[in-house]
Amino acid sequence: MCSSDLNKMQVLYSLNYMYKYDKINIILELFHGRKLEKMKKVAYIASECVPFIKTGGLADVVGTLPKIFDRNEYDVRVIMPNYLCIPNKYREKMQYLTHFYMDIGYKNDYVGVMYLEYEGVKVYFIDNEYYFNGFTPYGDVKWDIEKFSFFSKAALCILPAVGFQPDILHCHDWQAGLVPVYLKTLFAGNPFFSGMKSVMTIHNLQFQGKWDIDTIKADSGLPDYVFTPDKLEVRKDASMLKGGLVYADKITTVSNTYAREIQTPYYGEGLDGLLSARWQSLWGIVNGIDYDVWNPATDPQVYKNYSVDNFRELKKINKVELQKECGLPQDDKQFVIGIISRLTDQKGLDLVDRIMNDICCDGVQFIVLGTGDSRYEDMFRYYQGIHPAKVSANIYYSDERSHKMYAGCDVMLVPSRFEPCGLTQLMALRYGTVPIVRETGGLKDTVEPYNQFENTGTGFSFANYNAYELLDAINYAKEVYYNNKDAWYGIQERGMRMDYSWYNSAKIYNDLYNSL
Repeated sequence: MCSSDLNKMQVLYSLNYMYKYDKINIILELFHGRKLEKMKKVAYIASECVPFIKTGGLADVVGTLPKIFDRNEYDVRVIMPNYLCIPNKYREKMQYLTHFYMDIGYKNDYVGVMYLEYEGVKVYFIDNEYYFNGFTPYGDVKWDIEKFSFFSKAALCILPAVGFQPDILHCHDWQAGLVPVYLKTLFAGNPFFSGMKSVMTIHNLQFQGKWDIDTIKADSGLPDYVFTPDKLEVRKDASMLKGGLVYADKITTVSNTYAREIQTPYYGEGLDGLLSARWQSLWGIVNGIDYDVWNPATDPQVYKNYSVDNFRELKKINKVELQKECGLPQDDKQFVIGIISRLTDQKGLDLVDRIMNDICCDGVQFIVLGTGDSRYEDMFRYYQGIHPAKVSANIYYSDERSHKMYAGCDVMLVPSRFEPCGLTQLMALRYGTVPIVRETGGLKDTVEPYNQFENTGTGFSFANYNAYELLDAINYAKEVYYNNKDAWYGIQERGMRMDYSWYNSAKIYNDLYNSL
């Protein structure tokens, strides 16, 4: 496990902590007749966290949710790697806390701990230049397996070293998947860790940290008995995520619909049987967004601020400026479709490819922002080449440009093959940009399809993974936009009034933590 000195420190800290707590309780009982309500302590363990490093929605969750909990009731802290690619403006503010050496697999590795408090949240950065150098947080899968095996064990070993004894370890995605495994195997006999519970959150089941058993066994130092079909083994390989799902006390994923979908073979990525067996421990909790950051009334990155009270007049100013910036003809009456996405198969872009020439008709402009598979990057460049007045292909990612697109587009297209939660549609709703989504995962949970007879709904949707159903949804939205402006404004207004802030999600997480 850790060094012998660290083991002694763990025991001493644990006993001291319990002594202090019991002494306070005795005093309160004698003089006030009541016990101190113990503050619930939670450690968020994840591979990324805004604003330090971000490749996807995971970072938004880990960086935002800890700030939302009532600090009189919760002490929520974050543990993440100290990547060399974290911007210097944050690295310069980090404080060195401690270091030690940890046995893992066949090695004895250095573990440093850096610390930074950001917006009231304590963040611990696990330092090891051998693992966390480089220009990106992820790289070769085999290398990432070794790197995050180290990270998972180190996340537990640093706890007594920094004087933090959480009640709950909230582990995110496969990169932290071995934390519950270590907790209930190699760390099970250590009194410091006794009583700790673990939660495993699935952000995207497609990514599991899978490799051959011998490699993961060597990298992790875990005992042979965990590499069986009822634990880490998946079709003769080992899955780090599966380990977390087997050993965690509770499992969450990022929408109710996705929680149901992953119990089926189509969406279950080979783990549907396990997830079905653990359905009573599986919670679906929709992600939120930071309403302070994503607020068209105060957003410093948009061309013209607006609110639900004046978007009819002011949103079109953002459209014209966006058209200008993207090299498109400026016309506030044009129907502007946006895509902000990783350009991958998951995102339904093969459907877009089949109907792109149909989409690029009179009265429509199309703006894309994102990077990913070269197939899709080249596809959008091609369509920009043949439709230069209608298509703007921005094959990069820019946070500033994304804010401007949410403010300036009329609709945001999210035709995903599967989508655990999705944040794009939530941001679009906040900015009065009408989402067009496939009815899957979090997209189905957060976008109510427009009903012309009841005058309800916040967007448009299609059920089957079919290009022409997508085209029908786009054409329906376009017809309402051009021919029924009052109905269109109503869709926008209802979307802007929806509340998908983290405060709603935090209430459900509170129930989850109290159930442990």
